[in-house]
Amino acid sequence: MAAKKINKAEAREIIYKCGKDPIFFLDNFAFIFHPMKGKIPFKLFDYQEEVLKDLVANRFNIILKARQLGMSTLAAGYIAWLVYFHRAKSVVVVATKRDKAANILKKVKVIIDNMPSWMQIAKKTTDNKYTLELSNGSQIIAESTSGDAARSEALSLLVIDEAAIIDDIDDLWTGAYPTLSTGGSCLALSTPKGVNTWFHITYSEAEEGKNDFNPIKLMWNVHPDRDEEWFEKETRNMKTKDIAQELCCNFNLSGDTVIDPKDIQWVKDNCKDPVTKTNYDKGYWIWERPDQGKRYVLVADPARGDSEDFCAIHVFDADTMEQVAEYHGKMPTDEFAQFIYNISGEYGFCLTAVENNNVGWAVVKKLIELEHPNLYCQRKGSGEYVNQMALKTDSSVVPGFSMNLKNRPLLISKFEEYIRHKVINVNSIRLANELDMFIWKNGKPQAQRSGHDDLIMSAAIACWVRDTAVLNSIKDKKYAEAILSSIKSSARLFENTTVGRELSGIKTLDQKKNEYLKHSWLLKG
Repeated sequence: MAAKKINKAEAREIIYKCGKDPIFFLDNFAFIFHPMKGKIPFKLFDYQEEVLKDLVANRFNIILKARQLGMSTLAAGYIAWLVYFHRAKSVVVVATKRDKAANILKKVKVIIDNMPSWMQIAKKTTDNKYTLELSNGSQIIAESTSGDAARSEALSLLVIDEAAIIDDIDDLWTGAYPTLSTGGSCLALSTPKGVNTWFHITYSEAEEGKNDFNPIKLMWNVHPDRDEEWFEKETRNMKTKDIAQELCCNFNLSGDTVIDPKDIQWVKDNCKDPVTKTNYDKGYWIWERPDQGKRYVLVADPARGDSEDFCAIHVFDADTMEQVAEYHGKMPTDEFAQFIYNISGEYGFCLTAVENNNVGWAVVKKLIELEHPNLYCQRKGSGEYVNQMALKTDSSVVPGFSMNLKNRPLLISKFEEYIRHKVINVNSIRLANELDMFIWKNGKPQAQRSGHDDLIMSAAIACWVRDTAVLNSIKDKKYAEAILSSIKSSARLFENTTVGRELSGIKTLDQKKNEYLKHSWLLKG
């Protein structure tokens, strides 16, 4: 609105109109600071006006956005309008760090400080880096994302900035939600960052109408200055994950998942329903019944039956790495040992590797008591696979698979390699869904908060066991077959030796056959 002298009647009319309409106020009387141009009028884009309409019309709004669309500045403008033209409004702004929340508060102050003098209807009574209080009873507080943020009093508005990257946001929301019960509103905004986070779940459920949030999606191209040429230039040196996160509002491709999102999608596309879901909890899924002509490997990850972790079992075809059976559920330790024994027995007492850490040791001991004939064993220190028979004579051999800080990264690397090269055939959607939540956190691969990785880790052990034990035993067997084959070939070479003739240093046919029989034990197992 062009600068001109305003009389009191006109001023009252304009102030009243500003209080009714944030678009009118921001578009005509608000100023912001541009990093290159300095102080400039806050002229709203069409998409920003639509967002403001949604903020006024809905108590709960969640914005999935691309970068650099001015949403934080728009949120600051909305807050300035709310606290300045309305009495006793209490606003809390939350971000990953308090200083980031303070940046929004700083933008609010810029808007209020640069309003026309005749529009000054409220004065600052408290003004510091993290707090602004006005004479009309309104206040704004900038907070970090601690569990106590926004717990203390009833709120008019809670703003959660970059909600997708807040680790403890579930605790934050649990504590803050009751403060909105008197009619307060919430605005959560963020670029995407992976799936199964509070932000992802809340936004997805909002789209499905399962909660009270109004979903707003702002792709990169809502900005009028952006076109395909701009997009191609901007993304030329960006990774797929960064493009998904910064510009395309894609949850699935935006996370820091250990397994590449494209590979996760490949796994999911190839999952199939089990032929049978059995056991009392229906947690035992079977895709292929035992085949006596096939070689299998079973891996089990025990857990306390009353804990948050789940027991996990995988059975894979050792030659094709096709997943043929899986269990995921909760079961007491002794029952779980018997369950492993029974499943292993169904699949020909296949090589059975049980993680022996913590409660796993009790499971392993129980399997020994049950006289399981084909337990995976390791040599202490080296982790080398050792045949179970060595338990009786070698004190350096321990039954079960030992997971530790040294071999865990190697297992995960092996599992990732199997998926990337499509060596493993995962049939279970339960395992596939765990991949979405298996992320890099502080440089370490682990399940994100509220997620599980029981199926992932047991499948990773299966890949490792298959490479280090099953395939090596196959190589050893082929080597033994080659030795025996050479023995038989030598026997055939002298088959026409004259009866009764003895050649110095050369064994007769009968001697060759006896030697073959003597070494035939190499083919067993």
